[in-house]
Amino acid sequence: MGIQTPAPVPTADAAVAAAAGRPEPQRRRRRVQPTTWAGLAFAAPLLVYLVVFYAYPLYENVSMSLHRYTRATYVTGEAPFVGLDIYREVIGSSQFWTIVWQTTVFVVASLLFQYSFGLGLAVFFRRAFPLSAVLRGLFLVPWLLPIIVSATTWQWMMDADSGIINRFLGVFGIDPVWWLSADHSLTAVIIANIWLGIPFNLVILYSGLQNIPTEMYEAASLDGAGAWRQFWSITFPLLKPVSAITLLLGFVYTLKVVDIIWIMTQGTGKSQTLATWAYAMAFGKGTSATIKYSEASAVGSILLLVALVMGIVYLVVQRRQED
Repeated sequence: MGIQTPAPVPTADAAVAAAAGRPEPQRRRRRVQPTTWAGLAFAAPLLVYLVVFYAYPLYENVSMSLHRYTRATYVTGEAPFVGLDIYREVIGSSQFWTIVWQTTVFVVASLLFQYSFGLGLAVFFRRAFPLSAVLRGLFLVPWLLPIIVSATTWQWMMDADSGIINRFLGVFGIDPVWWLSADHSLTAVIIANIWLGIPFNLVILYSGLQNIPTEMYEAASLDGAGAWRQFWSITFPLLKPVSAITLLLGFVYTLKVVDIIWIMTQGTGKSQTLATWAYAMAFGKGTSATIKYSEASAVGSILLLVALVMGIVYLVVQRRQED
């Protein structure tokens, strides 16, 4: 005796159609809304831009770091595949960890002082006073100037013989400092980079301060909290999301700084960072024997990996704050 399968239960539309003597209606196909096509049309230029100027160069950079490129093989395109050998050579070189330490000092010192000065100025300009808007606009000048102008100005100011900084120090009886020499070059580029980064921190943190309700400060002052207590109990905690994105953007920007270092010191001495090292290997003043395209691409990939890790850390921290 076979097992009988139950008959399918007719749907409501099928029952109505059967009662009326009409065939069962077919399911309607979903049509793409015109607004969807319009959205894709607006997004297409952005997608093309990301693929052409970001995804493709990133792919080529990683590909070059996995092949042994020279000037000859770069033209012919017949570079042999070597896998991770170039990464091992770069990390195992005698310069790598020294440059990593110099890069760390450059990034950490720049971020620390840029954020501290930017936050202090943002809090200072939070209270309206005469000419506050004019002064706040003047602080944006370093951010608006071309890098070549700023770097050349700092190079002149730090000149050992005719620089205005050494002349100012001479007023107090301090001997001239060779700012751009190999031993002091890292300090020189850090000072210049701090000056360039303060306006960015000021603008972002000042915008974040505008979102904090003034009623909270009024209530705190009625409870007897002073300015310092208000800062640590209200301003700093409520600025954490803005501070996090400011530090992340500052980290990524500082990590890849090449222009101001190269103009001031050409990455000599202690001012050499991973970014300037990669630039010098690929585009520096070298012969065909010293040009190292693959090694430069490997260092660039390492920088991208570090920036990606910091981005993931930021996302994790942000999600924890939201939870």
